[in-house]
Amino acid sequence: MAGDMKERGQGKKRRLAALPAAAALTLLLGGCGASLSSLNIFDSNKATTEAALDGAPADAAAANTEYECPSVQVRTGAAVLSIGNDTKATADGEPAALNLRYQGSIIRFARECHVASGVMTMKVGVEGRVITGPAGGPGKVDVPLRMAVVQEGATPKPIVSKFAMIPVEITSAVDRVTFTHIEEGLSFPLPTPPGLLDAYVVYIGFDTLAAQQKKPVPRAKRR
Repeated sequence: MAGDMKERGQGKKRRLAALPAAAALTLLLGGCGASLSSLNIFDSNKATTEAALDGAPADAAAANTEYECPSVQVRTGAAVLSIGNDTKATADGEPAALNLRYQGSIIRFARECHVASGVMTMKVGVEGRVITGPAGGPGKVDVPLRMAVVQEGATPKPIVSKFAMIPVEITSAVDRVTFTHIEEGLSFPLPTPPGLLDAYVVYIGFDTLAAQQKKPVPRAKRR
């Protein structure tokens, strides 16, 4: 029983230790809308175990093992979302400067990990912002967000990937709107040997290609 109380106490300490950093980020983003902290997402380096959460581990050895929570990074080349009119674009396919309707960016992110029965489940939260461009105005924007767990190495190995379309409403001609998305379904078996977990990275970014593939194909008109 004393061991259970110790495990619960350690789990509580991990949670409390992470709260000041999250609170500081909230203050920096004051007035930007919903925050990750208000949704109980915090940034923790260690994964909580079944013992810390439930107090009744099925495997005492596994319960006493501390696992590093994979880091989160914004994928290179996917940090900015540019939406313009389809008729005018630069050579690389991006909207021309004066033709830009909306631009999205990622402000910050946080993660939380839980290990139970040999499976790590990650909860990843992302805050981003959409601003209007020279050709923008009131309207609705679907933000295509991708989260992918990758085992880095000579040949990167994809582990699990999630895609979400986040609706954002622009209410005025010149505006900036903050959006928040929390993904709770990033789950994967712990690698063997456990040291491989150090090579796991969660990449986040805007996936415009997936968004285009999800657009409905217009039906052919009947003659």
